[in-house]
Amino acid sequence: MTEAIDLRSDTVTRPTDAMRAAMAAAPVGDDQYGEDPSTNRLQARVAELLGKEAALWLPTGTMANQVALRTLTRPGDEVVASRESHAAWHELGGAAANAGVQIHEIGQGGLFTADDLRQATKPRSFAIFPTTTLVEVENTHNRAGGVVVPQALVVDICGAARELGLASFLDGARLWNASAASGVALHKLAEPFDVVAVAFSKGLGAPGGSMLAGRKDTIAVADRHRRRMGGAMRQNGIFSAAALHALDHHLARLPEDHANARALAEQLLAHAPAAGLGHRADQHRGLSPAAATAHRCAHTLRASTRTRRARHRLRSAHGACCDALGCEPRAVPARGGGAGRLAGELTAPVSGPRLQGRGVNSLSNLPILKVPLTRTASLPSAVMRPWAKTMVSVERSTCASPCTQAPSGAGAM
Repeated sequence: MTEAIDLRSDTVTRPTDAMRAAMAAAPVGDDQYGEDPSTNRLQARVAELLGKEAALWLPTGTMANQVALRTLTRPGDEVVASRESHAAWHELGGAAANAGVQIHEIGQGGLFTADDLRQATKPRSFAIFPTTTLVEVENTHNRAGGVVVPQALVVDICGAARELGLASFLDGARLWNASAASGVALHKLAEPFDVVAVAFSKGLGAPGGSMLAGRKDTIAVADRHRRRMGGAMRQNGIFSAAALHALDHHLARLPEDHANARALAEQLLAHAPAAGLGHRADQHRGLSPAAATAHRCAHTLRASTRTRRARHRLRSAHGACCDALGCEPRAVPARGGGAGRLAGELTAPVSGPRLQGRGVNSLSNLPILKVPLTRTASLPSAVMRPWAKTMVSVERSTCASPCTQAPSGAGAM
């Protein structure tokens, strides 16, 4: 019997039996009084991992970002962030509604430079301009295809921010993936920033939870905003135990996800010319080989939904991918018509090298992949479209994944 792995997003992972056991056995207390031992342990551990004085648990990544904006800005301020950042595109206008700030998007492909930041920062001497007070970096960058921001670029950006009198915030929901892909330690990735956010419910497979880390006085202010927004909880140790289990058992396996994603991308790319889905060479100018590979793969997958001939060719390419991964193509019913049927035709059981269920950030939303620009082997966690339901089935008896997947059609960004 086969079980589907949902490749839309790494947010559809489910807790393993071992994680559920850890949750059930978690010592708990009232976290609003600071008396939950599991949460206190997790906060101390994450602060140490990120090289910060203190850390604060929050229910979601969106709330973590919103609390960070409330903490580091004032109503009417301007925040400079990368183009198509999560805070600007996927938080329902929360930056304006909650913090009263506007976001100035700069750069391209999830990246911008220190000079871009300097040019975007409004002069404070001109009274009609909003005051630029914060720069935000997203690493990895979701809508840019899981791009890992080079650390040298980060250091330059945060250095420029200090020169300009700006605070700095790292939206590091998938910072675990960035560290695994780049080989840079978590505390080094976090070091240049005033406040850092990380999430446990994505590649690490926990059912919920994010965390902010920074100086003690800054985190104390963030705690007040968290309470005001309804994010303080009671016996929160059940969630914290899941995150602690993920750090102990899932974090080290992220490179396996990246490697599987690369194997799939390379096989799809190998069949792109035969599918008549070529890409202009100038679109890859300046990109690393890995970035160009993923970009061509993305173009192939996007174009595959447009013509009958292209869909036929992509099904052939999918068969080759299954050969490379040691599997057999097999059609599985998918919801919807048109491209929904195509998604079913792209479904296959994997019995060779294991396609990980936990941490599928590297494989999510394949039909609209964007560009990873560094050494990362991962493909993106890009924006989901209703018709983008690419699935892979995995033999339960052979899957090494510590997490089972949500059924087809379940899960969210």
